[in-house]
Amino acid sequence: MTIRLADAEATEAFGAALAAHVREGDAIALFGPLGAGKTTLARGILRGLGHRGDVASPTFPIVQVYAPPDTRIPLWHVDLYRLEAPSEIEEIGLGEARDEAALVIEWPERLPALWPDALRLTLALDGDARALTALVPPAWGERWPPR
Repeated sequence: MTIRLADAEATEAFGAALAAHVREGDAIALFGPLGAGKTTLARGILRGLGHRGDVASPTFPIVQVYAPPDTRIPLWHVDLYRLEAPSEIEEIGLGEARDEAALVIEWPERLPALWPDALRLTLALDGDARALTALVPPAWGERWPPR
């Protein structure tokens, strides 16, 4: 399924709509080239979960944790762009984090393996717009597409 998002505002709005369906234990993998809108989509998810502060790409801290009362549920915003070795990924503890939080992961292709129940969203540049392609696992069933 491919969805056309007209601009950054539409990308953020889509993320906010998706947030209504996000649960603890969910993993959302955001694929796409630099500038495709991964952080904008993550910002929308966080806005939809109630966060009102700044949302920057966690490229340098690698993980930014958001938690109630700032958000409806705990969420880890993860950016794996700078990681090179699987041992670095193991140190972050993403598997354990899923026990108590949702994960939004930018550059998930750096993971040795992605969970089969992860929602996989790929953003591509389409002029000024974005094309979002979704690979929706059965775990998302009636939660997709977000309305």
